Amino acid sequence: MSVFRSDLNLAVQDATGTGAEADVALNLTTGNIRLSILWTQEMELSPEDAEEVAQALQRAASESRNMASTSKPETAPGTQNSPGT
Repeated sequence: MSVFRSDLNLAVQDATGTGAEADVALNLTTGNIRLSILWTQEMELSPEDAEEVAQALQRAASESRNMASTSKPETAPGTQNSPGT
């Protein structure tokens, strides 16, 4: 099983017809986001596809932030040290 979860809503292929695909995946262990261009080193995107990739990256970033905030241990009220103490 992979630690990466791809955005299944992303379906983007190269605008020139090479068959290259973009993939945005979230690393479920680290929260890092992987942007892959499959089958080639580069690809051209239509404006609509570029927006779709950008939205997939934003979804992954949001989910990564949510993972980070839920994994932080909560501090009990009144136990935080104030600066200089």
